[in-house]
Amino acid sequence: MPCALRVLLRGAFLAVGLASAQLSAQDRISAAETLLFQTDHLKNVVPPATLSYAFRKSGSAEPGFDDTVELRVRAVDGSKGAAVAFFTGERKIAFSEVTRAEGNPVLLCFLERDIREMQRLTGGKSGYFRKAIRVALAQSASVAKTGLSGAQITITPYVKDPLKDRIGKYASKTYVFTLSPDVPGGISSLRTYVPPLAGAPSDPPLIEERLSFVRVETARPSRRK
Repeated sequence: MPCALRVLLRGAFLAVGLASAQLSAQDRISAAETLLFQTDHLKNVVPPATLSYAFRKSGSAEPGFDDTVELRVRAVDGSKGAAVAFFTGERKIAFSEVTRAEGNPVLLCFLERDIREMQRLTGGKSGYFRKAIRVALAQSASVAKTGLSGAQITITPYVKDPLKDRIGKYASKTYVFTLSPDVPGGISSLRTYVPPLAGAPSDPPLIEERLSFVRVETARPSRRK
């Protein structure tokens, strides 16, 4: 498992950059952080089960593609182990299984890949992007209700950052997390997009990436003969 993801999965994502981000020890965990990182998203998943997600990249800046993500949940010593198969073939990203999983690791894998992409596109450092996301979730996230019990969390981590000019056209990147306790695994969709720099509002974004829940498959108990 990459070191950066190991840190995330231990829960340190919520603590990255606290001092340099000018967050005091007295700051409470925000509603957005609670919904994303302190909620048992897998409580409605009975192992063994496989959750399938569709991933689509589109936009005008780079060629797009479609791929799949799978979350495989199994019983481990009275708890749940969760392994993420992120993409297939040459695009596949290897992430190790998470033991005693509660939060849905698909979220953290999505963010880890996003940070790598921002590094590739801008030449910036992973710590900068990780800290900016953390601060946005803590201080400026928009949380809206969806349906009866769901929530949609929106952040624009870089748009007001003093260093935003260093990442240029990607400074307006927006993250949208749509959660629902009615969806197995708690995550309905994860989306990021960079709006077009100019032109009509109907113009396609520079880059848009969306991961959407598709289905859950559970293993059926074998019948005794």
